[in-house]
Amino acid sequence: MSSPPSDLPPRQSIAQITFLVREYDEAIAFFTQKLGFSLVEDTNMGPGKRWVVVRPSNSVGTTLLLARAASPEQTACVGNQAGDRVFLFLHTDNFQRDRAAITARGVRFLESPRTEPYGTVAVFEDLYGNKWDLLEPIRPSPLSYE
Repeated sequence: MSSPPSDLPPRQSIAQITFLVREYDEAIAFFTQKLGFSLVEDTNMGPGKRWVVVRPSNSVGTTLLLARAASPEQTACVGNQAGDRVFLFLHTDNFQRDRAAITARGVRFLESPRTEPYGTVAVFEDLYGNKWDLLEPIRPSPLSYE
């Protein structure tokens, strides 16, 4: 059965991003205890494999699928998923509050906060060394904080 034609443009979003990890439990601990994310799902998928999903608390947007590296090629990418560039952008509605909170929990920022034309930002690293931007945008994206 096909859908009726529509004059509206398609509405799509990225729902999930695979995030390579060494071990599930250490990654869950980092995301939930250090960054304050919520554990959405942790399902055993059989011999050593789990379906583990986390997301920023109070978020309805994109989730991270924590995937344990299962080959030498994947293991080599843990901590360098973006080739030493900023990999992910964590938007916030209060930069100072969130920077203070995650710094107090032991997350290391690689630079001092700075003001850019798009907002207040600073780079931090996760437990594996991937770079992230903590960013309070000047104009929230249309899908933020819904």
